[in-house]
Amino acid sequence: MKKKYYVIWKGRQTGIFTTWEETAAQVNGFTGAEYKAFETKAEAERAFQGNYQAHKRKSPAGASKQPVQAWLNAASDRADGPIRDSYCVDAASSGNPGRLEYRCVYTATRQEIFHQGPFQHGTNNVGEFLAIVHALALFKEKGIRQPVYTDSVNAMLWVKAKKCKTKLVRSEQNAPLFERIARAEVWLASNTYENKILKWNTRAWGEIPADFGRKS
Repeated sequence: MKKKYYVIWKGRQTGIFTTWEETAAQVNGFTGAEYKAFETKAEAERAFQGNYQAHKRKSPAGASKQPVQAWLNAASDRADGPIRDSYCVDAASSGNPGRLEYRCVYTATRQEIFHQGPFQHGTNNVGEFLAIVHALALFKEKGIRQPVYTDSVNAMLWVKAKKCKTKLVRSEQNAPLFERIARAEVWLASNTYENKILKWNTRAWGEIPADFGRKS
């Protein structure tokens, strides 16, 4: 597949990205996102120096028209429903940052496998990242190869990158969280795993079974 360069003028982060997964994480659900794919790095760099309006009507040959939701649906693995023989992780933060917990359940029965927290001054994305890595490490130890679902695109990308790319500032309050983040990153750097990490399709399937039920 020919490499593309994705320019984001308006999104969670702006700049030039080289994978659709990274791009989707910045623009999915972001109101008024402005982004476009280019065939070469030079084209992308020139475009980024300008503005979206000058490029939105131009479609270079072979430019990607894949919508954000298409990537999310593909990541969810199945359109008809989740794999019942699987596990789900989720996190809940009372405030952002705030009091954080995360857990894992077996999808078919919702039996809780682990529950960590509360931790002070954390964020949902940090909790989702830690929950995925906790599950991968535990399942590798126990020889469990079933897939793991998450509803966090950012956490999926962080695990893939083996780096928790949080903007959360370390403090005395959340030092225990940052210690866990460091251990998780070391584990990812030194281990492989067989579990697929899949995107939970909330729109089609409802809330993920590991959800804490605290949404207003």
